[in-house]
Amino acid sequence: MNAIFRFSSLLSIVFLFFNYTNAFAQKRENYSSKIDSLIKVAEPKFNGVIIITKKGKTLYNKAYGFTNFETKKPLKLDSQFEIMSNSKQIAAVLILLEVEKGKINLQDPIKKYLPELVQNWADSVTVHQLLNHTHGIIDINKPLEFTPGTNFHYGNISYSLLGQIVEHTSNKSYSEVANALFKKLQMKNTFAYNQDKIQNLTIGYVNNKNTYEPVKKTLITFKNLGADGIVSTANDLAVWNNNLHKGKILEPKTYQLMLKYNVLSQHNVFGKEKEGYGYGIRIIEHEPVKYVGHTGLGDGFSSVNLYFPESDVSLIVLENQMNENPDLFYASEIQIKNILFKSNLVHSKK
Repeated sequence: MNAIFRFSSLLSIVFLFFNYTNAFAQKRENYSSKIDSLIKVAEPKFNGVIIITKKGKTLYNKAYGFTNFETKKPLKLDSQFEIMSNSKQIAAVLILLEVEKGKINLQDPIKKYLPELVQNWADSVTVHQLLNHTHGIIDINKPLEFTPGTNFHYGNISYSLLGQIVEHTSNKSYSEVANALFKKLQMKNTFAYNQDKIQNLTIGYVNNKNTYEPVKKTLITFKNLGADGIVSTANDLAVWNNNLHKGKILEPKTYQLMLKYNVLSQHNVFGKEKEGYGYGIRIIEHEPVKYVGHTGLGDGFSSVNLYFPESDVSLIVLENQMNENPDLFYASEIQIKNILFKSNLVHSKK
């Protein structure tokens, strides 16, 4: 009788334990429902696509809102967005692929690869300094803002020049080089911006107190494709992350060059602390979880691409709206990131 009682008690303890751990797991893993709830009440209103993957497997992928606010045509998971400055990471990779081929030395002055430049600084600014925004160039026809390598000033000029360097060393157009890589990676809905190739590109809108104005003229030109000229989808950027951060594009030592930094900068998406800036990527070490990523903003589009290496998780958020108020840039994206911080998803390697 005592043995039966003890066995029954043991079963009760086991049952309670599993109920507790299951309830705890559900509490920790309800990021999906929390994101859904956030989107319903988001202010400013969220309009875009979100994807979360872990170890290459899609865990969350939803589209909210419209590709065209006038016709109310709904967004789809394969809707294409201008990813703006998230294009810089792609340009950095294309440069590093040329490095691997022996065609570029990162410490060479850019004059070597762009001999048409007549500015004095072309002999002192290096490819490395273009990649991490320590070049000092504020205008192609003006003196440098600071001695190269001594400060940080984020901008598009350097990556426009990097795109031109890719063209010089490859003897191909930037579009040809970028699109060839996308084809190799089977990023079927990604391409360097070309008006003739647009298929599912959404319309970008500027949000002024919930009044949405369509952007009718793009900032993208053939000369600045390296800075902000890539069109992509959330799914394709997840493919990009899975290849880039798993050693399928760059050699390990070359990939580490992207993450090595000697300059810090602050960006609201990545917290209040100054964090490292590598080659087209920010290295975040002061938030609850270490991760890397970048943002993009312009033409009525917002994009955030984050990768958490310890848990192999990607978070990609693309919107075809950007707020006119800088205080509201990436408002929902920051909240989604913080939801993941409170879940077990980015804290667990399983």
